[in-house]
Amino acid sequence: MARRDTEAKSPERSPKSKPSWTDVKAKLAGLDRLALAGLIQNLYAASKDNQVFLHARFGLGDNVLAPYKETIERWLWPDVLRNQNYSVAKAKQAISSYRKAVGGPEGLAELMVFFCETAAGFCSALVWMTKPTSMHLSGCLSRLSKPLRLCLPVTVTR
Repeated sequence: MARRDTEAKSPERSPKSKPSWTDVKAKLAGLDRLALAGLIQNLYAASKDNQVFLHARFGLGDNVLAPYKETIERWLWPDVLRNQNYSVAKAKQAISSYRKAVGGPEGLAELMVFFCETAAGFCSALVWMTKPTSMHLSGCLSRLSKPLRLCLPVTVTR
């Protein structure tokens, strides 16, 4: 199948290599403001994750942490009557996604506390506090120290 002239190959990379961020960045540099806004609008419409990211990045809505908390709660406190599985990795991904969108220490600390509370609550509700589970929660609490230190005001002693 013949390529159209508008789809000319990029001279920087071989035809078999995968596109990279550098390739995307080069294309973005050629867009005007209106085309860039249109691209972001298309990305916004393409997935709920993109919407959550943009809302968090720009501080839109009453509670930008709500969708991240919903994800954490879904994966750490599944509805066992509906045969839902749990996934610590997917719950942690919510915190990682927030970090990429905003990364503010207050929000990170709140999500980490919520993560620990939710995991402990589910374990307590099921009387599931085994040694590996309690060790994981202990690690969760120890990782809170850095974001919490960033949230607390600095006091100077003389």
